[in-house]
Amino acid sequence: MTASDTTLFPPEIESFRDRIDSQLDIYSELDGDCPDHLREAIRYCLLAPGKRIRPLLVLTAAKMCGGDLSNAMPAACAVEMIHNYSLIHDDLPAMDDDELRRGRPTCHVKFGEATAILAGDSLIPMAFGILSRDIQPPEIAVQCIEKLALASGPTRLVGGQADDLNLQFAAADVRSLEHIHRRKTGALLTVSLEMGALTASADAELRNSLIKYGENLGLAFQIVDDLLDLRGSQAKMGKKIGKDAALGKQTYPAVLGESASEDRARQMIEDAIDALTPFGEGAKALELLANFVVNRTQ
Repeated sequence: MTASDTTLFPPEIESFRDRIDSQLDIYSELDGDCPDHLREAIRYCLLAPGKRIRPLLVLTAAKMCGGDLSNAMPAACAVEMIHNYSLIHDDLPAMDDDELRRGRPTCHVKFGEATAILAGDSLIPMAFGILSRDIQPPEIAVQCIEKLALASGPTRLVGGQADDLNLQFAAADVRSLEHIHRRKTGALLTVSLEMGALTASADAELRNSLIKYGENLGLAFQIVDDLLDLRGSQAKMGKKIGKDAALGKQTYPAVLGESASEDRARQMIEDAIDALTPFGEGAKALELLANFVVNRTQ
């Protein structure tokens, strides 16, 4: 992302970005017992320019449900830490072997493989420590910890990544792709919305509406990601493109073709927006975000 890309989202969502970045800066200062090179690697990745989609979803969901944004902020920062740990590890030579992330050298390229692994490892307990310490009341903190642990664990994020790696150079169909990406991509997007709603003490109807929105948003996001890897701009994406085919990854364009993939992404976005009906006019920000996702170029 470049300096000219600072306004990516509707103003109702974009206004949260500076608050998120400031709080991430505070949380990643760490004390003197953290080795300097490890702290530098953590902050290099966590504070890198990024879209901040997941923390923005936390805060937007909390606002839509009438919550206090200051109480939702720890959940926003926690999910961004988990997301960044997953990116650090995904970029490693043993996994996706990427050298660029957000337009900069990946963590293992800049700091070495061992430090990159440890930086990713560090972000996991940091995230759960923040939830346990800073979310109030404690029973909501426990629910957020449970939800984020599930979303980032072996049956969701990690399991989806494992299946994605195992499918390299293998045949796949749409059903298997969706099973992977509901976990690998969708789980963190969905739990972001769910935690935002939890911090606002939203009722089950509103939480379920946001979950359905998140599930569809996650699949659309992945389809567009696959399309951008095929035909996007490295300058805009901030990472190498064309890597999916080189790694033998099964993608939506490879299985469905480009045109059908575009149609499927648009349908997912329509379904996501339809899920927001209980919010009425209060859903406008998430509707705009959904449309941004399907039309994004980076």
